[in-house]
Amino acid sequence: MQEYSGTMHDSEGAAQLSAAPQWAAQRWLGLINGAAVYLSCIALVIASFVLTYSVIVRYFLKYSTDWQDETSVFLIIGAVFMSAAAVQVRRGHVAIEAVVGLLPKRANAVREILVDCASFLFCGYFAWKSWLLLSEAWTEGYHSGSTWGPPLWIPYSLMTFGMTLLSVQIALQVMSGMRRRSSTQ
Repeated sequence: MQEYSGTMHDSEGAAQLSAAPQWAAQRWLGLINGAAVYLSCIALVIASFVLTYSVIVRYFLKYSTDWQDETSVFLIIGAVFMSAAAVQVRRGHVAIEAVVGLLPKRANAVREILVDCASFLFCGYFAWKSWLLLSEAWTEGYHSGSTWGPPLWIPYSLMTFGMTLLSVQIALQVMSGMRRRSSTQ
């Protein structure tokens, strides 16, 4: 980001000043996303070791383990939800590329903003409901119905924080797209 050295009446400088909070938020979110992706990678490796251990113990030792399935599911849930915002930064989620190639550049920019707005509404609602579910699991002491019975606030918290990060990321992309659109008009 360029340093602003003009007056407040300078429209380019004013645009830079209004973009500063968004830039700072994107920078912080980038750091959080980087850590989340790193931890998600570790979680997937651990999940693969847990499942491999489970297969070996069950097949060779004929010993039943009751914790490995839920542990793996919790790890995979965490990896998927916590890395979703980092995938969104690169726009790596499923998209219909044929439509992108058919539309003119301006129409594609409008389409991208509309899709981001719809995605934000869905993910924001999902995050809000996840916060409610997490609160209920925490206060009511919900546990899994398995013999191991881990507390359900663990996967709910991973889902909640992941969807919240994704919602914030999409909101920043909507603001950035609208800022770009208004500066080209």
